[in-house]
Amino acid sequence: MKIIAFVGMPASGKSEASAVARSLNIPVVSMGDVVREETARQGLSPMDENIGGVGTKLRREEGMDAIARRCIPRIRQQNSPVVVIDGIRNIDEINHFKQQFGNDFKLIAIQAPFELRFERVKKRSRSDDMSSIDELKKRDKRENGWGLDKAIEKADITLENIDSLEKFQNEIKKIFNIL
Repeated sequence: MKIIAFVGMPASGKSEASAVARSLNIPVVSMGDVVREETARQGLSPMDENIGGVGTKLRREEGMDAIARRCIPRIRQQNSPVVVIDGIRNIDEINHFKQQFGNDFKLIAIQAPFELRFERVKKRSRSDDMSSIDELKKRDKRENGWGLDKAIEKADITLENIDSLEKFQNEIKKIFNIL
């Protein structure tokens, strides 16, 4: 089983890349969904502050690879030659997946400038989205505190998501064809 994992700052295009995978009938395991489900299990509303707090608490109490470990059973359940992981946040998660899947694990970084990411946040309607530049800066700081910036540096391939949605989707399709 090949594993293609996406890493990037909030609103860089990870979910869009995962949507391309789904359109190609490639199953996607979302690390964010794991945290959102735990947030709901704890009876908390799905706001950025709560979801981020639960993610931080899980990593503090169970280790920086806590969410990755929770994803493994979901990945192994898939009956597919390729599975996408959406939302790597740190090097411990990368190392855990590499330990589990070896050379079949490939990390794709998706990058976009801060201003463009904020414009995208304003257009989408997720319950955990930020409504101001300061909130996006705060979220970036929190996620870099988990090691997101270091995880991005470990990517096997880096894509710049700065052009049209169609061009980005075509770039993602190309990656699925070569990996």
